[in-house]
Amino acid sequence: MKKPTINLPKEVESILYTLNELGYEAYIVGGCVRDSLMGNIPNDWDITSSARPDEIKKVFSKTYDTGLEHGTVTVRIKNEYHEVTTYRTEGLYKDHRRPSEVEFVSDINLDLGRRDFTSNAIAYHPKEGYIDPYNGMEDIKKAILRSVRNPVERFTEDALRILRGVRFSAQLGFSIEEETLDGMIECKDLLNHISKERIRDEMIKILLSDSPDKLIDMHKWGLLEYVIPELTSCFNTPQNHPHHIYDVGTHTIKAIKETPKDLILRLTMLLHDIGKPATHTRDRDGIDHFYGHVDKSVDMTRKILRRLRFDNKTISQVSALVKYHDIHIEEELTRVKIKKILNQIGPDLFSKLLIVQEADARAQNPDKLGPKLDNLKETREIFTDIIKNKECYSLDELEINGKNLKDMGINEGREIGASLQYALELVIKNPNLNRKEILEEKIKEYRLK
Repeated sequence: MKKPTINLPKEVESILYTLNELGYEAYIVGGCVRDSLMGNIPNDWDITSSARPDEIKKVFSKTYDTGLEHGTVTVRIKNEYHEVTTYRTEGLYKDHRRPSEVEFVSDINLDLGRRDFTSNAIAYHPKEGYIDPYNGMEDIKKAILRSVRNPVERFTEDALRILRGVRFSAQLGFSIEEETLDGMIECKDLLNHISKERIRDEMIKILLSDSPDKLIDMHKWGLLEYVIPELTSCFNTPQNHPHHIYDVGTHTIKAIKETPKDLILRLTMLLHDIGKPATHTRDRDGIDHFYGHVDKSVDMTRKILRRLRFDNKTISQVSALVKYHDIHIEEELTRVKIKKILNQIGPDLFSKLLIVQEADARAQNPDKLGPKLDNLKETREIFTDIIKNKECYSLDELEINGKNLKDMGINEGREIGASLQYALELVIKNPNLNRKEILEEKIKEYRLK
C-alpha cells in the first residue's frame, strides 16, 4: 500500500507540534489513522504521547480530566476538543472487562501492542510517517481484521473485543482472519462478564452498519446467544407458506437490510417476528402458521429492549411498530382504519410503519410482492390526504372539548371521556361532523339513548 500523507486538522497538528517542541513524542493513533488510510473522514482524532497526564495539563491552558486513571486528558484548542492519552501498558484483566492497573511507558510500540486489532494499532506523525509494528496497513489493504498478537489473550483481556470485531467487520467490510475468529469463538463465554449497556452499544453499531447480515454469522459462530438469545431459534423456524421463502431468522435479516439506517426502524425489523418460534404451528397441508405471534413479539420486544437498557421512548416506539407491523397489507387499509391507527401512534410513527411494512413485504416471497406494494402505495396516498386535509383522528383535533361538555352540564369525568370518545368515533368516520354545534347535538342524542 502506498503510504499517503494524512491531512490533519490544524488543531491536531498544533497539539502534536506543541508536545514535540517540549521534547515529547506525539502521534495520531487508532481509528483515525485506519479511516484515513481507507479514504474515509475520521469522526475523532485520537492522540497518543509520551507525555504524562500532569505534563499534558501543564503544556496546554485548557484541559479536562476525562480519564486520568487511563492517562487520558482532553485538550481544548479554540472550540475543538481532542483526547491525548499517555503511552501505556495494561495489567491483568481480572474481570475480562477492564485492566486492574495501567503503567505509563515511553515506547509507543509497547502502547500499540496493547490494542485490539492490527488495523487499529497504527500511529502517524506528519513528519515521521507511520509506525506499524503489526502490519496493520497490509491488513487494511487486504480488508482483513486480525488480532494484535495472540487473539485468545486479547479477547480474554476484554471480551467486548469479540463484538467489536464483528462490528468492525460489519462497518469496514473486512473479513475476520481465521485465527482471530477461532479466538473469538473460543472466548465467547466471557461475554457473560460484559455489561448489557456495552453489548447494546456494539449491537446498535452492527445493526446500523452496511452489513447487518453479520448477525447471521454471529448465529453461526454461536455469538448471537450472548446478545439476543431469543433470535437463535428464529433461524431454526421454517415458514412453509405461500407468502414466505425464508426461515424466520433469514427473513428478519433481509427485512433489516430493506430499511434505512434508522435505529427505530432496524430494531423494529430485528424484533418484529421474534415471537414466531413460540407460536409456530403446521396444518395438515404442511402450511406453517403463527397465530398470536404479534402479541408475543410485542411482549418479547419490551423484555429484550429493557434487558439491553434501552430508553423508554425507544422501547415505546419499537413496540408500537411491532404491534402494527402485521396489519394485512395485501388488503387495502380503509381511511377509517388508517385514522384509528394514527390515533394510537401519530403521523411520525405511521410514516415509519409504512417503511416497516414495505421492508417486511420485500423480505417475503417476491412472487407476492406486487399487490402488496400497490396497496402500500394506496395507503400512503390516503395517509397523505388525511394529513393534508387536516382530518381529525385524535381528541386534540376535535372541535369540542371537556370544558364545552361541562358547559353542557356534563360534569362526571367518566361521562366526559365517553362522550368525547363517541364524538371522535363519529368524526373519524365522517370528517364533516367535526364542528362544535354539530357535535354538541350528537352528544345530547347519545346521552339520551
